[in-house]
Amino acid sequence: MLYGDDKMKRSRLNLFKTTSMTISVLGVIMIVATIVVFAYLGFLALSSTISSDVGTGSAYDQVAVLKSDYNSLSTEYSNVKISVNNAGSQDLSRAYANAELELVKAQSAITDAESAISSGKSNEEIKNRIEIAKKQLEVAKASLSSVRAMF
Repeated sequence: MLYGDDKMKRSRLNLFKTTSMTISVLGVIMIVATIVVFAYLGFLALSSTISSDVGTGSAYDQVAVLKSDYNSLSTEYSNVKISVNNAGSQDLSRAYANAELELVKAQSAITDAESAISSGKSNEEIKNRIEIAKKQLEVAKASLSSVRAMF
């Protein structure tokens, strides 16, 4: 009977060792899986940040080009204003005032695009505002051309 009792103790000891080893292995697997999941989520977050920074950099470049175009156009408007004032025509003055209003709208649209970038709006919103600014700048150029055509 002593022999059977000893065998049972060894069996329980082996069962305990096996169970303990299994739990330890599963624990290590769970820890490794958790580290992998957090590493993946960190990579996604970093990747998203980098791609949005690249998009924002491109948007800043586009706004810089718009500002440059606006400054050139503003200079042209100043030159035409001198000619309009010297001409003394009411119709020409009204046409110039309307054209200058379009220039102010273009400046406002450029400022809106710039504020969308600096406030961290979505890329779609930034692109939309840049497109509006481009179109408004084209309208201002066309208005100036129509005033010049009146001379």
